[in-house]
Amino acid sequence: MDDDLEDLARVVSAEADAIERSSEAALRPRNLDEFVGQRTVREQLGLVLRAAIARGGTSDHVLLSGPPGLGKTTLALIIAQEMGSTLRVTSGPAIQHAGDLAAVLSSLDEGDVLFIDEIHRLARPAEEMLYLAMEDFRVDVVVGKGPGATSIPLTLPPFTAVGATTRAGLLPAPLRDRFGFTGHLDFYEPDELKAILVRSAGMLDLSISHDAAAEIASRSRGTPRIANRLLRRVRDWAQVHGDGRGTLDAARAALEVYEVDEMGLDRLDRAVLGALCTRFGGGPVGLTTLAVAVGEEPETVETVAEPFLVREGLMSRSPRGRVATALAWEHLGLPVPDGPAAGTGGSRLFE
Repeated sequence: MDDDLEDLARVVSAEADAIERSSEAALRPRNLDEFVGQRTVREQLGLVLRAAIARGGTSDHVLLSGPPGLGKTTLALIIAQEMGSTLRVTSGPAIQHAGDLAAVLSSLDEGDVLFIDEIHRLARPAEEMLYLAMEDFRVDVVVGKGPGATSIPLTLPPFTAVGATTRAGLLPAPLRDRFGFTGHLDFYEPDELKAILVRSAGMLDLSISHDAAAEIASRSRGTPRIANRLLRRVRDWAQVHGDGRGTLDAARAALEVYEVDEMGLDRLDRAVLGALCTRFGGGPVGLTTLAVAVGEEPETVETVAEPFLVREGLMSRSPRGRVATALAWEHLGLPVPDGPAAGTGGSRLFE
């Protein structure tokens, strides 16, 4: 299975397909006052927008970075809403030629907000055109080919570019430098996710207890997208098996059905940890060997399961391979072995 499809099939995936994005749209906050969490970014961005409104001009270009599902698209919508502007949406993978970007830019009206998702995946010719458009509000359109080609300058109305990226390190320095404001979104605290869930439940016409909201928040991997997805699954369970209310028992039962445990681990995460601890003595073990043990592709283990396990301190990566931490053994209900790392049963190196 393709890695992206594998990730989307997981209820705890931070990615979203087109269908889920349409469901998310109804739950998005419409202004900065409604936006929960990311206090520093919210305050800094609010200052930038208020100053632009006071000047009667467009805002500086904005770059938003951070893991998926934390609110980058929502903030782009809020920027357009706060500025009273129209939002135009595109993405890096959709712009593979300079002509694609020129067509988008030429359709902008004064004050529009151009949101470019996954901006790190822009093709290089389009990227170079964007430099000029952001800095001088003009593009050079090349007409014809070969010696007879001519460059026609096209003046653009002032606009605000909002770029979103999950991999800021892949952005070239000249592109980063053209953004007047850069904000990095971090994972949310459980209390912040709880507030988001209470608000979302009200918009979904679901009565939810504070205990249930806290339970869902604790299993949401610090990500609002995952929290709202789990909330919808709890709503489904409550409507089919319960009395339609989001109680603590309903939340726990629904999350058990979808195999999301107390730390937010799902079947794949536990399979990786289980193989690492029970089959390889806690490691170190190579990625390929570990992937074979759980019946997945190495890329799936490395990009889908491993980041969260490492972030939560359940697994570490050493020069010799993957190693389970003491917390991993405890989470699986296994006795923590004596000795360095989590045992020396596996001595396999990275493949």
